[in-house]
Amino acid sequence: MKISRIETIRVSIPFGNDGPRVGLRPSLDSKPWVHMECLMARVETDDGLVGWGEAFGHFVNAGTQEILDTLVGPWFIGKDPRTITALMDEAQRGFHGFGRSGPVMYALSAMDIALWDLAAKRAGQPLYRLLGGRDGTLDLYASLTRYRGDPEALRRNCQRAQKIGYRMIKLHEVTVDAFMVAREALEPETRLMLDVNCPWSVAEARAIARQIRDRNFHWLEEPVWPPEDYAGLAEVREEGVAIACGENVGNLHEFRRVFEQRAVDVIQPSVIKIGGISVFLRVAALAQAFSVRLIPHCFYWGPGYLATAHIAASLPERTPVETPFITLEKSPHPLFNPERATLELPEVPGLGFAPDMAVLDAYKVARHEIK
Repeated sequence: MKISRIETIRVSIPFGNDGPRVGLRPSLDSKPWVHMECLMARVETDDGLVGWGEAFGHFVNAGTQEILDTLVGPWFIGKDPRTITALMDEAQRGFHGFGRSGPVMYALSAMDIALWDLAAKRAGQPLYRLLGGRDGTLDLYASLTRYRGDPEALRRNCQRAQKIGYRMIKLHEVTVDAFMVAREALEPETRLMLDVNCPWSVAEARAIARQIRDRNFHWLEEPVWPPEDYAGLAEVREEGVAIACGENVGNLHEFRRVFEQRAVDVIQPSVIKIGGISVFLRVAALAQAFSVRLIPHCFYWGPGYLATAHIAASLPERTPVETPFITLEKSPHPLFNPERATLELPEVPGLGFAPDMAVLDAYKVARHEIK
């Protein structure tokens, strides 16, 4: 059995956020974020199975796709997809000189996820069952876009998410005033998380932590620049606020550094960035060994969204799945729906990713075939 064909598909779907438009990150505000991209790898085997994977990228998907098309994808042609551990170890070793984080690792993530999709299909099981899970019903949490502190947009979207049934809501604002607008708009029992995307020095972050530590916030996410200053995160954590990070942690050994520094209460690996499901499972085991709660990063809608959900369903502790609180112009598949606060994974083999190909074709940016 061999991988016979790989197709990469880059899709960009306009979305609404019911509020002001800003950039993907505070430093990118000059380019408003109006499309949600997804870079998929569709992997075929010579016995007719198809597996889907996703590579991270957002605004840099063009670069990641080029890596998939010209470097990573061709390497997998002719390989046996059943030997996931050995194959991905060989790939990690072979490509390590091109970066242990970044587009090469993102491309490897897509391939790994597709291999696991194939494995579960071959086993005739939903992926979460293959991974040892028993229950495919998951709680979601609403991850809001950044509204530049606009109080009306914050109140409106927080209350709408709460009305839908979300019991956890995450902001992407950067001021205490904005945090408090949202906190006061919600019921006290609704958990509110603050993802600030690495804006502050350690001293600044400690000052903010002191202001908010008694204000009923569930965690403060990535408060320090640069994101790999884990010692600095540990200092902020000393202020008595729960700290989360992980979407910018690149590999297993870097996660170990986070844990050894006692920098976080919640770790947030991103399956489409760190090397796929294979690496994610190792991070989960490491987090358990260090008694750190794991709640994945998941601001995407494609196969990586479902891979995250299946992993969450396989973990021993009930784990919510981050869901972008946006409205896509067209729904790419029925399992991504921010208008509900739970997800029921289907009892079908694999990821259960069944995209509407007409939607993918309509919003296709680029497509490439590898044989």
